[in-house]
Amino acid sequence: MPYIPQADRGIFANCLADLQGIVWERGLSNGELNYLMTCLAQIYLQKHGTSYNTISDVIKAFECAKLEFYRRVAAPYEDKKALANGDICYAAPWTWK
Repeated sequence: MPYIPQADRGIFANCLADLQGIVWERGLSNGELNYLMTCLAQIYLQKHGTSYNTISDVIKAFECAKLEFYRRVAAPYEDKKALANGDICYAAPWTWK
């Protein structure tokens, strides 16, 4: 879960503000987003060493970030679209509840 204490977030504020400025000024492709995420993972491995445990740490962080992003952004978006456009219809004998 990405909810670190408020007091610990300040150390990241400047670099995140720099990244935000770059994204708003010139945009960011999905390849560049992948690049940034991979670079951060490599920095983590350089700091903590490459081992099964640290590789697992990176994979867990990516997976949990993906799930949190889906929960907070994608699922509500999909719910709004289902309401706006009608829910999906299956030819199956069951229905969504």
